[in-house]
Parts: sequence; C-alpha cells; structure tokens
Amino acid sequence: MSDLTTVLEVAGALGGVGGFGLGYAKVCAPRVYWSLVGLPVTWGRFTVRYRSTMDVCGLTVQPSRLRAFMARNIARREVQPVPPKIRRVRGTSTGLRVSLRLPAGLEPADVAAASERLRHAWGVHSVNVVETRPGVVELRMTGYDVLKRVRMPRRIKTGPMVVPVALREDGTAFVRDYRKVPHGLTLGANQSGKSMYQRNLVKGLAKLPVGLVGIDCKRGVEQTAYAPRLSALATTPEEASRLLDVLVEEMESRFDLLSVHGVSDLWDLPESVRPVPLVVLVDEVAELFLTAAKKDEERRDRMVMQMVRLGQMARAIGIYLEVCGQRFGSELGRGATMLRAQLTGRVIHRVNDKQTAEMGLGDIAPDAVFAVTAIAPDRPGIAVAGDSSGGWSRIRTPETSPAEAAAVCREYAHLTPSLPALAPFRPAVPAEPASDDAPSLIKPQPVTD
Repeated sequence: MSDLTTVLEVAGALGGVGGFGLGYAKVCAPRVYWSLVGLPVTWGRFTVRYRSTMDVCGLTVQPSRLRAFMARNIARREVQPVPPKIRRVRGTSTGLRVSLRLPAGLEPADVAAASERLRHAWGVHSVNVVETRPGVVELRMTGYDVLKRVRMPRRIKTGPMVVPVALREDGTAFVRDYRKVPHGLTLGANQSGKSMYQRNLVKGLAKLPVGLVGIDCKRGVEQTAYAPRLSALATTPEEASRLLDVLVEEMESRFDLLSVHGVSDLWDLPESVRPVPLVVLVDEVAELFLTAAKKDEERRDRMVMQMVRLGQMARAIGIYLEVCGQRFGSELGRGATMLRAQLTGRVIHRVNDKQTAEMGLGDIAPDAVFAVTAIAPDRPGIAVAGDSSGGWSRIRTPETSPAEAAAVCREYAHLTPSLPALAPFRPAVPAEPASDDAPSLIKPQPVTD
C-alpha cells in the first residue's frame, strides 16, 4: 500500500510540474506550446468536427444526381450534403494549413465570409482564406497571436527586388516585391510604427544591389543615419525639387536606352548595360506639398508634377517610389489625389481619424478601413496591408532600432552605386562611432606626490 501511495505522490508531483511547464510555455513560448499541445488537439478537433462544421456554416452543397442515386439505391443510406474535399492537412509551427477543393456551387468568398465561424468552431486564434488556384482554397489557421511577438519565418521568398518587411497574421512573411507592386504608400499617426516599418524596409534594401534615394524634408533627422548606403539625400524642399528634376532626367535617359535595345522593360535589357534600380524613399510627403508663402507654390506644383510623372512611367525603367506620411488627401493640394492613385501598395498603421484610413484603403479595399480604425494604441507596428486586388491582411514589423538599421547601411556601403547624375546630392558619411576597445592615444603619466 505504501508503494502505491509513493507512486501516486510522484505522479502527482510530475503532473504538477508538467502542468506548470505547459502553462509557462503557453505564455512565454507559444510556439513550443502549440507544437506540443495545441496542434494535436486542433488537428483532432478539425478531423472530428469537419463535416458537421461545414454543414452548419453553410459551406456544403447538394450532391449530384448520380451521387444521390448511388447513396439511396446502392449504399442504402441517407443522402447528405457535400462539403469541400480535403486535399491536404499540414501542421506548422504557428498553426494548421488545410487545402480544400471546392465543389460546384461554392466560391472562395463563401469560405472567407464564414472564417470567423470556423475560427470559433475549431478553437483557433484566426482563420485566413487564400485562393491558391481556381477551385482550391487554403485555410491558414493560427493557433495563437503571432503578432504579439514577431518572429520572422525561416523560409522567405527571395528575388532580385523582394524585401521581407513584416509578419502577416497567418504566420507568413509580408514582402515588398517591387517588380509586382512598384510603388507604395505608408500612412500612420505619430508613434504608430511607421518609422519602424521604414527602418525594416531600408535594412532589407541595403543588402540588395539597388540605389537608395532619400527625401527627408525634416532636415534629414530620419534618413541621415542611412547616409553610407544612400546615393542621394535631400533634406529641404529646395533640394528635393532639384533632386526630383534629376530623377526625371534619369528616367528619360533610361527610356532612350530601352528604345535603343528595342525593349520596354528594364529587366529585359542585357545585364551588362542594365542600369541599377533606384528606390526613392520619401519620409514625410506633406512637407513637399505644404507651402508657407505664395512664392513657393510654383516649386510645389513642379515637385508634385515630377513625382506624378515618376509614378506613372518610372516602373518600366526601374525607379520605384516609397512614400510615407501621416495623411495623404486632396487637402494637401493639387495633384495629391493623382499621385496617390499611382501608389499601388498600401500599408496603413494606426491613424487619428477614419478619413485617413479611407484615404489609404478606401479606394482599393473598403473592408479593411474598419480593421485600421480598430488598431490599439498600445501595439505599435501593427498595420493593415492592402493592394489593388482588393485583398488585405494585418501585419506587424519586427522591432529594429535606428542603430541597427544604420549598422546594416554601413556594412553594405560597398553596394552603393556610383551615379554621376546623383553625385551632387550624395550625403556626407558620418564618422563611425568610436569603439570601446580602441587603444587610447593619451600617454599615461605616473602619479607623483
């Protein structure tokens, strides 16, 4: 009897320790908890409840006449509605991926409309629906809030102009693919994470063989730290106006090069004569529009016209715009709406009013406006990313300090291309911070009485 009591006590102690460990892992190591507990439980719940869940969520259709005839007369059973066919189930470190073949009568929008009900039925944090090919959708379930602590996935899509910037709420990486979405607009209020997004973007671009052009009319307080990797930097509206004129001249000369070789895209040129791509980073676009005196309006109108020209035509010759600001509406002045229409990629952080969210996403993804206004102030870096296809998703950028981004720019300074046209705007490179391990230049003196 004493042996049995001892075994029960030891088992209880181990169970208590194991329960405490799982509770700790659920809070501090959600990936571990999901892999050990969440994934098996959710997989089993999904397998057992799949047919009934699809039925109550309205994601079933009536079977074909042949199938109904065989069920009644051969199988001698009741005819049941047909749910989407499961093609593959795959577990990940953040959730569960289920590939479904939709029967005739269902479309991806039907599944997307029921995603919230599916989330509650299977007890997961979120369910995102992605159409992988015609008739096939993928349910991307996440078992916990992956945006609470951003950890970028190990496998990320790569390419000549692809930059991983943030993490989506379905656990995949959000990337800026400039060949697919050439121009982008980032909006957000103060302390919303907009600068963090730009730092991650610069950190990724600095490692690519591209030229970076900065326009920071706040006297360069944001972009001066990136000077080792910048081919040009304008810190005042006057410098920005001259720099935009040079960029338009560069665009025209590149079009002449395309005409000589009989191609219509920069990437169709032979590599030996292909100019380096340029990414123009505009930190606060309102500073280019707002004027304090009437004499400055002519310069403002010229800058806006040049940016509109770049937005309309520069994609083909490898010049891409990345515009940031707090607001971007028609109240900025003539040409603002025209320029905004050229910026296909939209990333909207927390904003101060609904109208700003509508400026960024109302014309391409109206359903995402409410998601922007629901971003909490205590979660900087959370944003809603949309594109012209009407799709949108929540993202969050990993935390990157200004010093870290500046260090990457110094490390890859050798990739900065030499462009004669931009040479007058090349920023002065600040001296590197002194190392604590550097030898002292002061000769020590002996201490005397």
